[in-house]
Amino acid sequence: MKTIDMHVHFITERGFCMKDEEFMHAVEKYYGTRYTFKTEDEMAQDFVELDIKAIAMAWDTESNTGWPRVENDYVAGVVKAHPEAFAGAWASVDPWKGKMAVKEAERAIKELGMLGLKFQQAAMGFFPNDRRFYPIYEKCVELGAPVLFHTGSTGFGAGMPGGAGYHLKYTRPIPYIDDVAADFPDLTIVCAHPSFPWQDEMIAVALHKANVYMDLSGWAPKYFAENLKREINGRLQDKFMFGSDYPEIQPKRWLEEFLGAGYKPEVVEKVLYKNAQRILKVGL
Repeated sequence: MKTIDMHVHFITERGFCMKDEEFMHAVEKYYGTRYTFKTEDEMAQDFVELDIKAIAMAWDTESNTGWPRVENDYVAGVVKAHPEAFAGAWASVDPWKGKMAVKEAERAIKELGMLGLKFQQAAMGFFPNDRRFYPIYEKCVELGAPVLFHTGSTGFGAGMPGGAGYHLKYTRPIPYIDDVAADFPDLTIVCAHPSFPWQDEMIAVALHKANVYMDLSGWAPKYFAENLKREINGRLQDKFMFGSDYPEIQPKRWLEEFLGAGYKPEVVEKVLYKNAQRILKVGL
């Protein structure tokens, strides 16, 4: 079946976002996996073999982590070189870079052809509704570009003493993302992951705000809560999109579990590609 995976990280040496070995090993332990770097061609082949078009992500958390960026130019270049595997790319700007972040957002979207901006607030250390960052959203509205916010718990720092100093408070849907959705009604906002432990809050925001959508990445479908499954199969079926969170969760596993969960055929089509086509304006 046609599929768009709208939440994909890089597993190439240049594109891997975790630049600290101790940190990486902690995340490996948390996920029960082991990272093995692939070439860009090998990573692209992972999606070709599954007939998936992926949307890949850049990464810039320099101000809060001190780690080097996964550059927008690199990500856009890989996506352009492998149209058989990728439907587009999320740019990343460090919100603490102020006017530089706004300029980079415009360059990434207008010149590099990237889809929109992805934020990981725990890694970046910011509240989305802090008005110091509103110029970034204003630029996205001007450009007609969506934004993707991380929500809920994260594997970033999980299992380390003090969570390696990263705070989950930044990724709560209410009030932080809800405020942005209210203040920018023309901004398309996608909220990543089922938002544990604030799943009901996230569902409430998606119900209340017409410009808010959700992806289902980072969570194996067999562990979806009953209220989430009910919304996917019911009143919010036009708002959910498939995302794997590759390489943390393999797309093959995610798809097998989702397809075996008894969702209505028309809902499966919406989640796997039709909603992404409509909301993100990407093709297969």
